[in-house]
Amino acid sequence: MAKKITTDNVSVGVDIDGDGKPDFAFDIKTIGMFIVGISTVIGMWFTLKADIEEAKALPKPTIERVEYDLKDELIRQTIIDTQEDVEAILEELKVMDARLYELQKNQR
Repeated sequence: MAKKITTDNVSVGVDIDGDGKPDFAFDIKTIGMFIVGISTVIGMWFTLKADIEEAKALPKPTIERVEYDLKDELIRQTIIDTQEDVEAILEELKVMDARLYELQKNQR
């Protein structure tokens, strides 16, 4: 009659320091997860290598003058908008400073 094997008590102990007691214990489930994890990483590696080779074979993208001009215009407009925002903040700061001065002057 065949004996039923359970994985509950099956584990492999690794003794590193030589004292006769296992320093690490791996059961079947842990070893399986390790193998699945390693095979997943290897699969991703080969997929990445294939994608890199495919990208090398593709023609290099060209930046047209229109695209460059649009990007330059966007950057310049952003700088102008930021400058206007800073000027508005400075005006508000001057008003707040004047109010604070008046409050301090009235308290004395």
